[in-house]
Amino acid sequence: MDIPTMESVSIFLEAMAIAFWLVIGLTVLAVAVLFFLDRFQTSDAIRRNYPVLGRFRGLFSTLGEFFRQYFFAMDREELPFNRAQREWVKHAGQGRSSTLPFGSTRNISVVGTPLFVPSAFPPLDDQFANSEPMLIGPHTDTPYMAGSFFNLSGMSYGAISKPAVRALSRGCKMAGCWMNTGEGGLSPYHLEGDCDLVFQIGTAKFGVCDPDGALDEDKLAAVAARPQVKMFELKLAQGAKPGKGGILPAAKITDEIAQIRGLPKGQDGISPNRHRDAGNVEELLDLVARIRRVTGKPVGLKVVMGDPQVFEDLFAAVNVRGEASAPDFITLDGGEGGTGAAPMPLMDLVGMSIREALPILTDVRDRAGLKQRVRIVASGKLVNPGDVAWALAAGADFVTSARGFMFALGCIQALKCHKNTCPTGITTHNPRFQEGLVVEDKEVRVANFVRNIVKEVEVIAHSVGVSEPRRMRRGHVRLVQPDGSSTPMDRLDPAG
Repeated sequence: MDIPTMESVSIFLEAMAIAFWLVIGLTVLAVAVLFFLDRFQTSDAIRRNYPVLGRFRGLFSTLGEFFRQYFFAMDREELPFNRAQREWVKHAGQGRSSTLPFGSTRNISVVGTPLFVPSAFPPLDDQFANSEPMLIGPHTDTPYMAGSFFNLSGMSYGAISKPAVRALSRGCKMAGCWMNTGEGGLSPYHLEGDCDLVFQIGTAKFGVCDPDGALDEDKLAAVAARPQVKMFELKLAQGAKPGKGGILPAAKITDEIAQIRGLPKGQDGISPNRHRDAGNVEELLDLVARIRRVTGKPVGLKVVMGDPQVFEDLFAAVNVRGEASAPDFITLDGGEGGTGAAPMPLMDLVGMSIREALPILTDVRDRAGLKQRVRIVASGKLVNPGDVAWALAAGADFVTSARGFMFALGCIQALKCHKNTCPTGITTHNPRFQEGLVVEDKEVRVANFVRNIVKEVEVIAHSVGVSEPRRMRRGHVRLVQPDGSSTPMDRLDPAG
């Protein structure tokens, strides 16, 4: 090995010195340029008053979301879903045990927390509570016998990706639950798994509209002819944005999605804020009857509660027309906000919470004498067994979830759903990110999630002493009050 000479060492040191001063010079130049740009721009006061240094505020704000989620937030602190909720879905999807050590981390003194009432003499273990199928649409040509009380809520192809739809379709088939298509029309990927489908008709009537945006009965009949399509849901509103139609950002509209929906590329797909042919209760019932006549299948509504009087008027009109005129089901979404992209004021402040609205709706329905006719489907942040069991006890016949299924697919709550940059491949159409979502793995997790929800709700039903989850009543649930005590829910809502 040659020994370096003093001359070569000297040359090396000179080169290093030049490189060092070159880096220093470029750094100074970059800082000077940034200083000039920041000082004379007019859009950001912080950068204008604190050139260069002010840029760190934006960087730290961006990183703060990451650090809060992974390092600083406690298990039950985050919104819209905390770590404990997400981890339960993750474990359920992986088929892992839900058994935990050393007690609950849930603060049961929070006002409104539901506490289930254990029976002093519950059924023996060999008398375990089992869920049963339920009929929807007895007055239709093709009623639907729904096998599961827990099902997939509406997420359209476009809002979520192709592999996500494929995994959900297959997983729902494995679990025996229905899949709601969302308002984006019927894609081949919904049909791939051969699961039961609920076709959602949004205010733009994507997939069943004529060139003017009106309902096309021929297209509607063609969708109904698909044996997988069991029911139709007429969406009036959703929890993410009550009073405003669907929003699909232009960045997420591919050629295929545009063709399925009948949308032009290059502009946001924005649905009207209501159905043009349903401006009052009577017109709404006419539209329900029209869809049911064309399809021969159950037809329901998706709503968010504002003024309960609307439902009083709806059921009164049904009783005048006759029981057969009623919507076959009503999906009640909570105003807590859902998967859809939405303006913050609508997501935060418009619409009643499912916790308040569900007992009201079931009471109004029951007073109208339509309990056996109109099925109630509860939706809105109901992703864990306790939430689902509460909804059934409050009067729901079924529960649907969208974000719970997203967590089962691997959602990490990155809050990038509307930007086409979802890192898990669920809400993006970027092939790079979609590669991370392996359909064959995620379909199993979806099925496991549903099975574990059903199993653990049955465990709660067994604990309170009933033989089927839907036999739970409000008297089986106590709600924590402001003074720290708990009150049976049937005393707060006597009709239960």
